[in-house]
Amino acid sequence: MLRFEYTEHLYALALLPVLLLFFWLAWRSRQRAIRRFGESNLMERLMPEVSRYKHYLKFGLLLLALALLAIGWANPQYGAKLVKYKRKSVDVFVAFDISQSMLAEDISPNRLARASRFAQNLVEGLQSERLGLILFAGSAYVQSPITQDINSILLSLRSANPSMIPNQGTAIAEAIGLAEKSFDENNKSHRALIIITDGEDHEEDAAARAREANENGLLIFTVGVGTEAGSFIPAGENGREGYKRDQTGNPVMSRLNEAVLQQIAKAGGGQYFNLNAGSESVAKALKTRIDEMDKRELEQRVFSEYNSYFQWFVGLAILVLVLEFLISYRRNRGIREGHLS
Repeated sequence: MLRFEYTEHLYALALLPVLLLFFWLAWRSRQRAIRRFGESNLMERLMPEVSRYKHYLKFGLLLLALALLAIGWANPQYGAKLVKYKRKSVDVFVAFDISQSMLAEDISPNRLARASRFAQNLVEGLQSERLGLILFAGSAYVQSPITQDINSILLSLRSANPSMIPNQGTAIAEAIGLAEKSFDENNKSHRALIIITDGEDHEEDAAARAREANENGLLIFTVGVGTEAGSFIPAGENGREGYKRDQTGNPVMSRLNEAVLQQIAKAGGGQYFNLNAGSESVAKALKTRIDEMDKRELEQRVFSEYNSYFQWFVGLAILVLVLEFLISYRRNRGIREGHLS
C-alpha cells in the first residue's frame, strides 16, 4: 500500500505552474529585448554559439528537480504485505460507579476522583487485554464495548460524573447482568468483570447475580472505594454548598459496604480489594490475577511498518540539478542546425 506520510507537503507542486508562467513571461521579455537590437535572423548570426533549445531543457530539468524534492518532502511510503499474527488475551469489563455517593470526601479528594485515577492506571496496565467500560448508578449502560483501543476508555473515565445517569442508586446486579450480555457470544470463558464502587447497593440480588454469572464463566472482582467511617455526600443547596439529605431532612451518611463487595467477589469466584490498601498495589494484584487466567488466542491482521523512500526522490533530484548545472547554453558542436543544440 502506497501512501505519503505528509500529504500536505504535496501542495508544493502547485508552485510548478507558477514558475512555468514566470519562465514564459521572462522568455517573452527576453525576445522583445533582442528584437529591439535587430531582426531575429541578424541576431542569430551575431550569436552563433547560443542554443535555441537549451533554455527550455535546463528549465524543464529544474522543474523536474523541484517536483522530485516536493514528493520526497512528502515522504512516500510503501507498506509490506498484510501480516497475520496471533495474540492471547482476556476480555475484561470495568464497571465504574458514578452514583452521587461517590462524591463523598472520606478519602481525598473524593471517592470518584480517587477511583477514576485508579481505574485509568488499571486500564493502562491491562492494555494487552481487550477492555470495555460500563458506567452505573441507579441503572447501568455500556460506555465502551470490548475493544483494544483504550484511549476512548481513558477519556470516558476522566469525564465520568453522576450527572451522566439521572436515576441514582448503585445497581451492581444490573451492571453484572449487562456485562455478561455484552461479552462476545462466542466467548463463554476467558472473561472478567472488575467492579469499582463504594458498595452502597440497595438491592439484595447482587451476590446471587454474581454467582449465576460465575457459573456461566465470568470471573468477578470488586474494588471498594471509601471508608467504613463514611462521610456526608456533598450537594449544592440554593447555590450554596451543602449535603444531600434524606426525606426527613437529615444529611445522608455514606459508608463503604465491604461486606456486600466481599460477598459479590466470593460469589463471582474472584477477590475483593480495598482501594485504601494503595492504588498501585491493588492494580498490580488485579493484573496478576488477570494474567493467571486462561487466555484465548486471537488472530490479528495488520500492515507491517511502512518503509520510507524519500531518499530516492531527493537523490534523483540532486542528480537532475547537477545535470542541469553541467548543461551550458552554448550549441553542441557537430549537431546540425534545427536539432537540439
